[in-house]
Amino acid sequence: METIDTRIEAAETRLKKLKAQRQQIEARKRTEDSKRKRTEDTRRKILIGAAILAKVERGEWPQARLLAMMDKVLTRPDDRALFDLRSPPTTAPESQLDLP
Repeated sequence: METIDTRIEAAETRLKKLKAQRQQIEARKRTEDSKRKRTEDTRRKILIGAAILAKVERGEWPQARLLAMMDKVLTRPDDRALFDLRSPPTTAPESQLDLP
């Protein structure tokens, strides 16, 4: 017959395993939540960019204004190259972007 100490040890072992499982589930949920938020943020940026480009294409927003805005905010050379911005970026606070 099992002694009380043996039963307690078995219960403690089971409790440790269950706690480890709970931690894994919580970590998985945090990872999924983080991934979902990044995906949503990326989608938001794509939609904003599409809306601005559509305005430029329809002539509702001057292309020069878009390029001036991009010149102020882009710092990475490969990003700047996408817009043919060769000179180094000017440093200006975001409040000076002249957005409509």
